[in-house]
Amino acid sequence: MKTTVAIVDDHRLLAQALADFVNRSEDYTVLFCAENGQDLLRKLMHQTAPDIVLLDVGMPIMSGPETAIALRDQYPLIRVLALSMLDDEASVVQMMQHGARGYLLKGCQPAELLQALDDIRTKGIYNSAFLTGRLLSQLNRPVPASPKTTHRLNDRELTFIRLACSELTYVEIADKMCVSARTVDGYRESVFEKLQVRTRVGLVLAAIRLGLNK
Repeated sequence: MKTTVAIVDDHRLLAQALADFVNRSEDYTVLFCAENGQDLLRKLMHQTAPDIVLLDVGMPIMSGPETAIALRDQYPLIRVLALSMLDDEASVVQMMQHGARGYLLKGCQPAELLQALDDIRTKGIYNSAFLTGRLLSQLNRPVPASPKTTHRLNDRELTFIRLACSELTYVEIADKMCVSARTVDGYRESVFEKLQVRTRVGLVLAAIRLGLNK
């Protein structure tokens, strides 16, 4: 079964070109295109939700960040791949904090777009060299003196955080920690609450910023 995609971009010609390109792949099919976030949410009320949304960051009416927040809250199973002309750290971090699973520049090669879609489909996230570089640049700040104390994290939660910053699945993390998957779910919920994050990507960002991933 093909992975379904929706494309959100206010430039219709670009959106159609992307749709044509994605549809040529044997692994993906484009369900529809939307002109902005508001148009996307309207379409989602009447159409099948896609597996992945290819989301332009800079749009009128309802921007990429606003749309990402709405999708995270209303359609948490949809995976967002941000697409933008903006390559600054603030834009990248903002989209990732709002739940995007990857960030691509519009000048990227077609092969990179397919690789990003493949990684998001199979791994849940596309972690490119560009993305890593921008995140580390933004997050390379002084670490609080005692993040463990500040956030009331216990030793098991710290172990979970370190493992969550890897490519291990939650089931594999449970195996590493010699606990059940349900126990790991409890660690995740507790850590998300203490660090005030909503997604695993947000957890990784917070862990890097606080030095908890080492």
